[in-house]
Amino acid sequence: MNIEYHKWQSPNLQKDMELKVYGHAGQPYIVFPTSRGRFFDYENMGMVGAISNFIETGKIKLFSVDSIDSETWYNLSILPGDRNARYGAYDRYIIKEVIPFVRQHCRLPEDRIMATGCSMGAYHSVNLFLKHPDLLAGVIGLSGLYRLDQPEFHLPSAELQYVYHNSPISYLKNQVDPTYLEWYRKSTIIVCTGQGKWENEAVHDTRELEAQFKEKDIPAWFDYWGYDVNHDWPWWYKQMNYFLDHLYK
Repeated sequence: MNIEYHKWQSPNLQKDMELKVYGHAGQPYIVFPTSRGRFFDYENMGMVGAISNFIETGKIKLFSVDSIDSETWYNLSILPGDRNARYGAYDRYIIKEVIPFVRQHCRLPEDRIMATGCSMGAYHSVNLFLKHPDLLAGVIGLSGLYRLDQPEFHLPSAELQYVYHNSPISYLKNQVDPTYLEWYRKSTIIVCTGQGKWENEAVHDTRELEAQFKEKDIPAWFDYWGYDVNHDWPWWYKQMNYFLDHLYK
């Protein structure tokens, strides 16, 4: 398997950012890590190995990026608006730096890119897709939380206004722009969660997100796995293989 390491000083974040590339060809995916995770976690936690058949046969190509969660939603020492501003810089890093890098690396400048991630990575993926559907072909989100007024982020509902544009369930219901809705409708959208241990909040958010998609007539695959399916890597291996097999038989 082709594996590359890249690092550069991000002008949008004013810090060094790292990523890894896995594969030589295929549909490019930006991969986001779990909560406060790193760019190498997808490999170290076994997911790259678990889906290696799709990578080695040129079906997909992964670009695994770093997070700055400890500077944004998990930085409880700063105000919600400041967390949101820092996340805005992270969004610009992905849009203005990572996506051009992916396009150049794949030599497919006109193709849209997929996004994926587990847990917090699913939030990043879904949020990025919903905000920039003109740049992304779709998303595979596993076991994610899709609203920021969750106990996880210590953000009361009264302060949601300061992070509204990065809280998918909050802003999607008010999305009426026909251009955005048309992009959504021609994209590949897969959102999945188990219903076992540590998945209660993910199930709640996934169902609420599904209801909004149905209300807006946006085709999407929402999948709920069994009550034995926990919020953990071994199940995410199985889910990714299942969905990738469906997309790239």
